[in-house]
Amino acid sequence: MKPFAVGHARWVAHVNGVNPTREMRGWLTDTMSLTRKLMARSEHFRVRRLRQERGLCLTDEAEMVELRRRSHVQEREVLLQCDGRPVVFAHTIVPLSATTSDWPFFGTLGERSLGTTLFGDPKVLRGRLQYARLRAQHPLVERARAALGNDEFAAPLFARRCLYRRRNGVLLVTELFLPAIAELKAPRTQPNSADRLGNR
Repeated sequence: MKPFAVGHARWVAHVNGVNPTREMRGWLTDTMSLTRKLMARSEHFRVRRLRQERGLCLTDEAEMVELRRRSHVQEREVLLQCDGRPVVFAHTIVPLSATTSDWPFFGTLGERSLGTTLFGDPKVLRGRLQYARLRAQHPLVERARAALGNDEFAAPLFARRCLYRRRNGVLLVTELFLPAIAELKAPRTQPNSADRLGNR
């Protein structure tokens, strides 16, 4: 079997394909808002923006966002933090062909939650989740390490991604679950059914 190219991972349509623990399966497949789920497990939740700028999409992202080859896109990367501890590294890309009418909020999010915006908009259509275990050499794992200033955390990392559509635009969100996710306490309150909208 040929090794994967840099920036490529084996994404699968069913969570069993990544053999998660019971706890991690819950994080990967839960259909409620990830932001709300994290807020329920912490006293202080924060979206910490790392970067939002033009860059090259990864090898395994081009086809997902309907590009013929690896091309420049708009990238956004954030850490989701619970009580000061980063628990999720999130990476979002939007093709440069997208217009402000497709994604009118994307350029002005700052440190607001992308998921809250996505799932509050009835024009946004959500695709099916895909799952992977990203190896230490995958660019997103390397970026997560750099953001945390930590070269020691274990890899591979469990990850999921989802494609969203609005008008003529597409947007791809990839979420890496960091080791600290396992240390979160039980939720302070039970989320209601209205919260079960989507993945971030």
